[in-house]
Amino acid sequence: MRGQHGSVLGPFEAWLLMRGMRTLDVRVKAQAKSAAKLAAQLVGHPAVERVLYPGLEHHPGHKVALRQMNGGFGGMFSLQIRRGEMAAIAVASRVELWKRATSLGGVESLIEHRSSIEGEGSPCPCNLLRFSVGLEDTDELFLDLTRALAGAI
Repeated sequence: MRGQHGSVLGPFEAWLLMRGMRTLDVRVKAQAKSAAKLAAQLVGHPAVERVLYPGLEHHPGHKVALRQMNGGFGGMFSLQIRRGEMAAIAVASRVELWKRATSLGGVESLIEHRSSIEGEGSPCPCNLLRFSVGLEDTDELFLDLTRALAGAI
């Protein structure tokens, strides 16, 4: 049965799952609000070639996102760094609050250089950084990121 249907959660794991689910809506809304604020603040930054966030009017999928997304546009955004791959990797290495990791939707803010994760032949642009916004103070996240971007100008 386990091979065909999977394991059953233990009581403690089920309790942890239920505890997290009770605050999921509040957390997701807060993360979407922070991601929208950060994305809007980064538009026009001299080190940034492009900000990708469906909540921005210039995003190619914005009209679809308006129809499909209720309560925000998600807690993730991406930046394409103007000076290329090495500058993007350097930005990721200079942040202090953002953790370098591949994950989605946790309570901590994460940054990754996606094409490094995927390896050679990745369809992801080599100058792209992907961000998953957590629950930290948005102004502190912005300050940390702009300090890291200063070296890429």
